[in-house]
Amino acid sequence: MKKKQLEILLERLDGFSSPSPLQEQYATPASVAAEMLFLAYMHGDLGVVCDLGCGTGILAIGAALLGARAIGVDIDGQALSEARRNAEKLGVHVDLVKGSANSISLRGIDTVVMNPPFGAQRASAGDRAFLCKAMEVAKTIYSIHNRGSEGFIRRFVEPCRVQEIYRIPFQLKRCFEFHSKDVKTIEVELYRITC
Repeated sequence: MKKKQLEILLERLDGFSSPSPLQEQYATPASVAAEMLFLAYMHGDLGVVCDLGCGTGILAIGAALLGARAIGVDIDGQALSEARRNAEKLGVHVDLVKGSANSISLRGIDTVVMNPPFGAQRASAGDRAFLCKAMEVAKTIYSIHNRGSEGFIRRFVEPCRVQEIYRIPFQLKRCFEFHSKDVKTIEVELYRITC
């Protein structure tokens, strides 16, 4: 499957029906998901893949479409129901597990793919718990973070190593009352980290 074909399939998925601003439930754009997953595919990193904080499942479903055994983990039961419907829509199997990044027990994971909360809506950085769990369970991590996070990410993931960084556009669609535009494009950083 080509990257554009993957993106077209992922565009068919439904987003959050009632997203939570405190959980920073922003839908990962299909273009960003396809970019991340195709990069992982090209590196041979799509064995057993865990989408940590999977939301409605775009990364886990995309990994399954590319041949991975995919697991999606999220704390929100409603989001997991939406992920289940999305997986059925595209005819793939994804193991969906309700749990928190802080406490979920995972084994046999080759790669974590994730778009963790950036911590923009709370004083504490939301991505730290996700990074800690990813480093605990996988040898390779693909993760999206705010632009300008490189110094923090490199220090935080030690002794793991940042192998690649891609700066890519991320379209945020209006989903909360405090959003002033229908679509706002921000630049994010996609990291490939190995442990």
